Amino acid sequence: MSNVKQVFQSLGAYLGEVGVEFKKIAWPDRQELVDSTVVVLSFIVILAVVVLCCDKTILFFLKLFHA
Repeated sequence: MSNVKQVFQSLGAYLGEVGVEFKKIAWPDRQELVDSTVVVLSFIVILAVVVLCCDKTILFFLKLFHA
């Protein structure tokens, strides 16, 4: 039984420390969140275009050599 009690005490201490660290989090404000979202979406679009171009180029050369 002592082992079970020790596990719950350790778990309680851990969750207490998590709560202390959670209060230290610096959450972004709305404008910073919007700016970061725009950057991420822009990067995704640019990466999609690059992958599309690479795919079309490889497809072109495969059709050129296969035909």
